[in-house]
Amino acid sequence: MGRSRAHDRIDITNANLLLNFMLNQSPNLDLMFQALSDPTRRAMIERLSRGPASVSELAKPFDISLPAVVQHLAALENSGLVTSQKVGRVRTCQLQSDALSQAEQWINDRRTSWVKRLDRLGELLEAEEPETRL
Repeated sequence: MGRSRAHDRIDITNANLLLNFMLNQSPNLDLMFQALSDPTRRAMIERLSRGPASVSELAKPFDISLPAVVQHLAALENSGLVTSQKVGRVRTCQLQSDALSQAEQWINDRRTSWVKRLDRLGELLEAEEPETRL
C-alpha cells in the first residue's frame, strides 16, 4: 500500500522543522540552558530575580564551598544570565533579564510550533474517511 499525500506533507513538514531547529541553535542559548539545568544555579537565579546580591549572600543558603559558588556564578555569567561587578572586596551579581527573555522566546517558539503541528494533525485526522480510522 502506498503512502498518502498527507504522510508526504507531514514528512516534509518534519524535515523543515528539523532544519529550522538546527539553524536556530545558538551557542549562547546552549550555555543558558546548560546553566539553568543545575538546581543550585536556578536557585541563584531565583534569588537574583528579587534584586542584586553579593556572592556571600548568594552562598548563604547552600551547603557548598565558596569556590563552588564562584564556579556556579561563572557558569551563569558565561551564559549571559548574570553579570557581576566588584567594588572593593565585594562582588555583586545581577540578573540579566534580556537573556531570560531570549530563553523564553525560544520556548514560546517551540510551543507555537507544536500547537500548529497538532492542529494540522487534527485536521488531517478529521479529513480522513471514517472507515480508515482505527
